[in-house]
Formats: sequence, structure tokens, C-alpha cells
Amino acid sequence: MGYSLGFDGGGTKTDCVVLNPNGAIIGEGHGGPSNPLRSGGYDAAFASLREAAAGALAAAKLHAADVTSVCAGLAGAGRRSVVRRMTVFLSQEFPVALTQVVPDYEVALEGAVGAGPGVVMIAGTGSVAFGRNAAGETARAGGYGPHVGDEGSAYEIGRRAVSAVAHSRDVDAPVTVMAEMMSAALSCPDWDELTLRIMKDPDDVFPKLFPVVAEAANAEDSAAKEIMFASAIGLASLAMVVVRRLGMKDQAFPLVKCGGVFGRCTMLDSLLDSVLSSGAMRAKISRLEIPPAVGAALLAARLSQASPQQAASHGA
Repeated sequence: MGYSLGFDGGGTKTDCVVLNPNGAIIGEGHGGPSNPLRSGGYDAAFASLREAAAGALAAAKLHAADVTSVCAGLAGAGRRSVVRRMTVFLSQEFPVALTQVVPDYEVALEGAVGAGPGVVMIAGTGSVAFGRNAAGETARAGGYGPHVGDEGSAYEIGRRAVSAVAHSRDVDAPVTVMAEMMSAALSCPDWDELTLRIMKDPDDVFPKLFPVVAEAANAEDSAAKEIMFASAIGLASLAMVVVRRLGMKDQAFPLVKCGGVFGRCTMLDSLLDSVLSSGAMRAKISRLEIPPAVGAALLAARLSQASPQQAASHGA
């Protein structure tokens, strides 16, 4: 048993924690986005991971050579090419540690239920649902990125908001509360400037508009409420695909929500819980209490105690 390091990295930020041999958190650090498939690429992702790790190690008063196991749960790590490049980078940063790179939803599930059965639903910059049944079978729905899916994600909600404002402009409809809030939030009163910013870097625009849409929906803005309604249905559909594929519809299990989309809009949260409860009546719906980065560190510690063959197989 040694010191375990865990990362939770996505399209907005990266969190890192260090656990001591007793499983207690002794250091935390934070960095920028670390999804290499979004804006910034691998160099930006490497810099964010390095920044988050440096903060966590400094808080724990440790050095990289003290770390014996590392697990990084990263958005984009469902692709083998991403896993390979990230594993090489982390192995160089922590040369004496057993290093693993897994998708972000795996560390979220670890934080939610450990090695047991359950379903986790992530909605942050992107969206995905992932679960495991009592037989150890797993299933995933979503997580395909902004051009294919990401239903109910902050990116998709922001994109829908801009689309709604564009439609309003086309038909000369009155300016809504949401439209006024968007301009203020982005410090961008000019529509042409906004569209140029979107073409240059949509990741720097759409996710930032989610809090605006949530606030507008809470204020009864009709366009914002319509967007949140569609988002709740989309997220519920992702979770229920996983539940059905794993044969858990009539079973009791934890269904845990994780990500910055939750807890900001009363309408989205209540509608989502209602749809989920009707589709999986015995599920215990809750918010994730253990941060995914802690789940990653726990997974690192657990897999480091497995046989070398098992650990290598998991990190492949």
C-alpha cells in the first residue's frame, strides 16, 4: 500500500486528489480542461493534468516519486488512441507508479458504488450514462461528443439557446430574458461577434451559456424552459437505455447523478427525477457525494492490489 493519485478530467476542468495508505484525502489540486479531443488538444490536456497534480502533491507534501498508483478518469478516454497517449504521459510523470487511464464515467461509478451494481449519469460539458449490474456486466449510452450526441449537456443546452435566439431574430420576435442574459454573460452584445466566436471555438461559448439558460428557466422564460424540458428527457433516455440493457428495470440499485448541469435548474432536476422514477421505480436516485477524482484514486488503490495481469488488463 502506498500513495494513490486520482484525476477527474473533462472539457471544463481537471481535479486531482492524493490518498494516503489508509484511504484518507491528504491533497487536492485543480487544473484546466483535459479532454484532448476538444479545444487545446493533447498539449493543453497534459498541462492541465500536470497543474492539477502539482497542486495535489504540494498540498500533500509529496513528490511524484512517492506515488505508487495513478488512475486518470478522462473524458475522451473511450478511445484507445487517447488511452495510449495519456498513459505514456502519466507514466513519464510518475515513473514508479502503476498507471491507468479510463473513461471519466468509470471513476464516477467507482465513487458512486465502488465495485457494486449501479448506474451513474454524467452531465457536464458532455453527457453519458454508464452502469454495472450484479453480474458485473457493464453498459454505456451517450458520450459520443457534441457533433453526434451529448444530450442534456452544458454544451448542448448552450447551443440550443443560441439557436433559439437566432430563430427569434429571424422572425423579429421580442427579445427574451434569456437573450438579454446571454449578451451580458458573454460580454458580447454584437450578434456577428458572437457567431465569429462560436466558429472559432464553440467550447468557449456554448458550455458557458448553461448557467444563463438555467437562471432564465428558473425565471419562467419560455424558451429556456423548453430547452430544459428537452434536456431532461434526453438525459433520462440515456440512463434508461443503460438500465434496460443491464436488466435492472425492476431491481433496486443506486442511480447517481454527477456533473455541473445538476442542481442549477429546478425544472430540469424535478422532471428528470420524475421520468427516471417512472421508468425504474426501485432505483434510489441521488447526487454523487464522493468526487469522481476520489473515485479515481480509490480505483487506482484497488487495482494496484490486484495481480499485475489484472491491473495491466484493466489499463489496456
